[in-house]
Amino acid sequence: MPQTKLGLDPAVVRRARALARKAAAPVEKLAHTHTTVSVERATLRLAGVTGADATGMPWVNHLVDAVREQVGLEYGVALPVWHALASGEHTDLVAMAEKAATGGVRFALPTGKDAERAAKAARKAVGTGFVRIDRNRRDRNKLLAKLGDPPKPWIYLIVATGDIYEDIPQAQAAAREGADIVAVIRSTGQSLLDYVPEGATREGYAGTYATQENFRLMRAALDDVSRELGRYVRLTNYASGLCMPEIAALAGLERLDMMLNDCMYGIIFRDINPQRTFIDQRFSRAIHARAGIVINTGEDNYLTTADAVDAAHTVIVSQLLNERFGLEAGLQPWQLGLGHAFEINPDIPDSFRLELAHALLVRELFPEAPLKYMPPTKHMSGNVFAGYLLDAFFNLVGVMTGQGIILVGMMTEGIHTPFLSDRDLALENVNYVRNAVGDLAEDFRPAPGGFVVERAHRVLGESVELLQRIVDDGLLDAIADGTFGITKRPADGGKGLDGVVKKADGYLNPASDLLEEGRT
Repeated sequence: MPQTKLGLDPAVVRRARALARKAAAPVEKLAHTHTTVSVERATLRLAGVTGADATGMPWVNHLVDAVREQVGLEYGVALPVWHALASGEHTDLVAMAEKAATGGVRFALPTGKDAERAAKAARKAVGTGFVRIDRNRRDRNKLLAKLGDPPKPWIYLIVATGDIYEDIPQAQAAAREGADIVAVIRSTGQSLLDYVPEGATREGYAGTYATQENFRLMRAALDDVSRELGRYVRLTNYASGLCMPEIAALAGLERLDMMLNDCMYGIIFRDINPQRTFIDQRFSRAIHARAGIVINTGEDNYLTTADAVDAAHTVIVSQLLNERFGLEAGLQPWQLGLGHAFEINPDIPDSFRLELAHALLVRELFPEAPLKYMPPTKHMSGNVFAGYLLDAFFNLVGVMTGQGIILVGMMTEGIHTPFLSDRDLALENVNYVRNAVGDLAEDFRPAPGGFVVERAHRVLGESVELLQRIVDDGLLDAIADGTFGITKRPADGGKGLDGVVKKADGYLNPASDLLEEGRT
């Protein structure tokens, strides 16, 4: 490890990563030995299953449910589905799914030559999805080479009216005013739906539904404005919740660039079962790795419930775990947009120095990661002038410590959903700070043995101690005890456990096989 501004001990850093690896190992084993209904649905989506019934329930849900009811999912959906398709009674997968919804298809687990034929057909069909994902990755690289990539820190701005056709002009306006990344916030509660809505949507709650068609529409709109501006504008959405693998697949199919994808966010803040989350997360991250998508993790959320000073070490621990889970799934360091936030109470003495210590520690622990730094929210009040100043301090810390992605803070955060005019002022704030500060990150050197350095060393030491306890007690037990974000989530609680299935000997998933074979 190269010499750092904080003088971090390489041996301590290596120990932290070794402990994170040990803590993650049992959960990684769980992910390899189990599947979920969403993993199986994602596999079928990669093979081209689309559409929904009159109630909006996707055909892919009906198909997986029918297979599970008749033969179980222990061997995966691929063998029984493509065996049934080989009968010649169905024109394609969608037609078969429509019949399966009304009990019109009988599934069986093939053996011998029948199983070999089904496996071969499944692999070919799922492979078409990866051909499209791979082409999208190449297209992104071509556009980046042609249009140019903005310098870091990238400016990240949120839009989400609930209506995708209202989101599009807002997103394009944001890009014209300087946003490098546009994030479409997902409709409140979508993470708890065990299906992905179909088509373009015009009604959402504090956000817009994540659907394949909405992804396609927004990507096309941002491509248009990218050509207009002469720089590539990235698109972000959310691969989290009960449909994490499916949404990851759809993001790859529609060339999204970043996805919110945290190892524990859904568990802690949406009460989704921990086992379901970790299994789904592993598959979704393998998809992101293949698609060249950068993930954004959610450590900033811990500090909305826990104290940002007392719980600083839990952020570091979660980042180390997110890094480990990401690398094991095939992500590269440049794809790890690890999250943290400017959430220290501004009334605390030396709050700015504490933020400098925390932000610089994260930067130096993960030198290759495009860190995503989140603005103040917890301590924003109705005083918009104080809020605007606090956002400027946040922007200053972000530039001084070399963060890769800065989410634009809003001075009206504590009052209402920000207006376009609020976003315009917020962009002026971050652009002013970025231009005025310039390359201050190169000049900033905290005093050896001073406040910033000592605080960073203390947080790292506390992180190592917590990781050791997690290794001793188990990560699932640590989550159950409220270690992260103070919320307690037991391993057998929450939503979605009924969708977890232990794999049998002979389990087949061509998507998983192709993902492992395609790792670089």
